[in-house]
Amino acid sequence: MNAIPQPVRKRGRPSKGESATLRDELILKSAKLFRTQGYERTTVRDIAAAAGVQAGSWFYYFKTKQDILVAVMEEGLASALERIEALDVDNLPPREAFRALVQAHVKTLVSPDYDFIPVLLREWTSVNKDMRKKVLELKDRYEAIWDGVIARLHASGEWATPTPIDRLMMFGALNWMMQWYQSEGPLKFDELTDYAVQFLLRTEAKKKKK
Repeated sequence: MNAIPQPVRKRGRPSKGESATLRDELILKSAKLFRTQGYERTTVRDIAAAAGVQAGSWFYYFKTKQDILVAVMEEGLASALERIEALDVDNLPPREAFRALVQAHVKTLVSPDYDFIPVLLREWTSVNKDMRKKVLELKDRYEAIWDGVIARLHASGEWATPTPIDRLMMFGALNWMMQWYQSEGPLKFDELTDYAVQFLLRTEAKKKKK
């Protein structure tokens, strides 16, 4: 049987529609490489090869490797922000709202096919300070939603002993899960979420009366 010929990417500047698609592909492949190889060890040629383009074509979309690292981080945070904004936590009781945020955050961290946020956490120091502004703006919006729910937990008494560094300690504990959680292991994702909420709030969820 004859092999089916594969389409060959045209040389030169891509069309508008092709440009958006290829830019997304470059970001996706870069995120995977940055997560598995590290930012410093990943070359422009590695990224181009993974995306199936000429090395020179890469520069139609990003001037430097630093630009694509920032794009990876922006993509990760924008997606994570969209996910928690869709939860409508303001209309949930404080503990339920907190559990929903924890579940969404942890899923983003431990999903084997989602590389963006792990890259953000591991490679933040690789980003030049003058290029961090857009990423920080998204980060602030993401954390503001958590701050609102934590404040409600404080007011309800479910976060019994608040401190000025609650959010920092909380994210430190949650983010470390990507180092040890195995999706194929005995601990199911819903259990992981429940244990995380119980650990952070130091109390079990109240059982609903029948």
